[in-house]
Amino acid sequence: MSRRRLLHTGAASMLGLAALPVLSAAARGAGGAPVRGAATVTVPLVSNWRFGGRFVNDNATQPGFDDSGYGVVTLPHTVVPLSWRDWNPAAWEHVWIYRKHFDLPPDAAGLRVFLDFDGVLTAGTPWLNGASLGAHRGGYLPFSHEITGRARSSGNVLAVTVDSRWLPVPPSGHPSGAGAVDYFQPGGIYRPVRLRAVPQAFLADVYARPVNVLDPVNRRVEVDCTVDAATPLSGDIVVELRDPDGSVVATRTVPAAMTAPGRTTVHATLTGVDAVRLWDVGEPNLYDVVATLRVDGTAVHDHVARIGFREARFENGGFHLNGRRLTLFGLNRHQIYPYTGMAMPDRVQRHDARILFEEFNCNMVRCAHYPQSTAFLDACDELGMLVFEEVPGWQYVGGAAWQDLVVRDVEQMIRRDRNHPSIVTWGVQVNESAPYRDLYTRTRDLAKRLDPGRQTTGALHGGRYTRTDFVQDVYSYNDYTHTDQVAPLRPPLPGIPFLVSEAVGSLAGPHFYRRTDSQAVQARQAYLHGQVHNQAAADSRTAGLLAWQAFDYDSMNGFTDHRLKCNGVGDTFRVPKLGAAIYQAQVDPRVRPVIAPAFYWDFGPGSPANGPGARAMICANCDRLEVYVGGTHRATVRPDVAGFEYLRYPPSFVDLTVDPAGDPELRIDGYVGGELVLSRLFSANTEGDRLSVVADDDALTADGSDATRVVFRAVDRYGAPRPYVGDEVRLTVSGPGVLVGDNPFPLGQNGGVGAVWVRTRLGQPGTIRLTATHAGLGAGTVTIESA
Repeated sequence: MSRRRLLHTGAASMLGLAALPVLSAAARGAGGAPVRGAATVTVPLVSNWRFGGRFVNDNATQPGFDDSGYGVVTLPHTVVPLSWRDWNPAAWEHVWIYRKHFDLPPDAAGLRVFLDFDGVLTAGTPWLNGASLGAHRGGYLPFSHEITGRARSSGNVLAVTVDSRWLPVPPSGHPSGAGAVDYFQPGGIYRPVRLRAVPQAFLADVYARPVNVLDPVNRRVEVDCTVDAATPLSGDIVVELRDPDGSVVATRTVPAAMTAPGRTTVHATLTGVDAVRLWDVGEPNLYDVVATLRVDGTAVHDHVARIGFREARFENGGFHLNGRRLTLFGLNRHQIYPYTGMAMPDRVQRHDARILFEEFNCNMVRCAHYPQSTAFLDACDELGMLVFEEVPGWQYVGGAAWQDLVVRDVEQMIRRDRNHPSIVTWGVQVNESAPYRDLYTRTRDLAKRLDPGRQTTGALHGGRYTRTDFVQDVYSYNDYTHTDQVAPLRPPLPGIPFLVSEAVGSLAGPHFYRRTDSQAVQARQAYLHGQVHNQAAADSRTAGLLAWQAFDYDSMNGFTDHRLKCNGVGDTFRVPKLGAAIYQAQVDPRVRPVIAPAFYWDFGPGSPANGPGARAMICANCDRLEVYVGGTHRATVRPDVAGFEYLRYPPSFVDLTVDPAGDPELRIDGYVGGELVLSRLFSANTEGDRLSVVADDDALTADGSDATRVVFRAVDRYGAPRPYVGDEVRLTVSGPGVLVGDNPFPLGQNGGVGAVWVRTRLGQPGTIRLTATHAGLGAGTVTIESA
């Protein structure tokens, strides 16, 4: 891992959370080893937590309490074990207790010390050496406590009570309980915790805003540096813009003085940046703004803010990025996972961004309906994928105290994430809520003060299709007006930038898009997603469309199956369904030729007896397809431009009504400009079927937290998915790894595919082997190196 990448993997650019230093080389410690720089010591507190279950003994917050009987857990952590469905909120809606024993590293002597929590669901109260540090209410944003003078050099005990009850805290609080919100929120310390030691005066935040991005002559960066000092200060701040190679592009030195302890913000303007490269979709040119605080000419602390130069504007004529119109094509994303709830490490969070951008070809994602992992946002920055981030909430708005928390969340969200170039709009209204003009005027004005360069929005739906009392810049509408007959999307409202922020979901036609549903239902999902994107792109006044949803997620609101919402184009394991085919094809064939049928070539139980039928849908990015059945040419097919005129790569349709006698093989050849670019084979003969086993990563870090997904599925001899396969997959793990998932896994309950995750063990490098075995399909093994 390069040092530059290290700086941005876990560094938080937020008020009160200092980034890792660049004054000297640093190395991330495994599972709690300190990260040392010239000015900062950061100790990840992720391993060797003792989890006592429900908090029933008040003495458990005290340092002398005997916690030897508690279980040992690693963060991120969820308070109850979970399967991949059938979740029960009653299991976690209690108060829980965690305890952590730690020493201060010797490097922390003479420094100020902070405890940083990235996320605790739903409320957390830390106790240090028996004294409460105060409660934080809200599960999706960080909080921090200074413990200078409270922490001892050795023998500290940190106890954290985690309140996962249904609290009056956004998005929760509705009188009807957990079913009132369309996503489950299993409790726990589900994001990292760290110990951070900094100098007596340090840089608490750096906010860097590129201005006049499209004018090379007047292009500049406006930088606000927040200094936190425990004593009076006289010094200066050197602000540098560094390119990806670390070379200094521009620099400015500004005085920094404080006559009393506290905080002050110092402003600097960086000019001479005419040669920088713009950040764009798929072209993520990133730069570092490095601010260094000096006292008497000696550097004492620094802070890194990673930025990109780009201009993003929603206008009445659509969305414009860097001066050109761009049709937004994307999906919504929940960060909810099987087995762990929201408690997945950075690597796994980042992989979701790769799926959306590299497999589903999205140029934008909506973080529904809360601020998501900073690791996910970092990945969006690095890939060049746009983001719509919004405040926690779902339809319900409580009283004055509840609304004050919404305002607080807007502030914390923007302070945490405003340096991310990928974020192009702030959602400062509770999703699908009533207008609440006074509240949302407050949140809008706050957003404009904290981050003047970005526009604000809020997603509405249903009968709220009106400008009345809407006070944001961009009108985002969740459009479920279409039916199984594909009725038109509602037209843009006049006089205001317009974005379709949800569509399709599980409300169109069949209520489920499960892998176990009929092929007709599964194929219909792909068709509907293609249609709504085509309709949105047809109207130049619409910025684009973000469909619902990227991945299945656990819920008991509305239409669910085993309390699992099956409206994702990927299942809960992030494996693409047939519904994802339309997304998989939307990529330039020079980058990756794609042939993705929205059907299975299968004639077994559960499949159509005579094949996919008279109008089988094939999603591809080819000029033409040549289709062969049983070695005989069946048809030449071309994209249905008439039906999908505004889709970049329309699907094709072909009659695949066949006689299954003789197990006919299907071959689809794809041509671009007269050249054969891809040929795919599909077998009807099940004798060559096998179990495919694939890991996302072949190397992990032995910090006890890092993890990777392992997907197993029934496939034919050519690797094409085989649906409706029953029986179980049994899993064994050898080496220094931990299995996260159900074992055995009921393969038939998810249409022939499933997944687990493999987590490393703290300080135990070595080779991890996972073997998956199925009675009829054989076995497969993956090997992962942990170091």
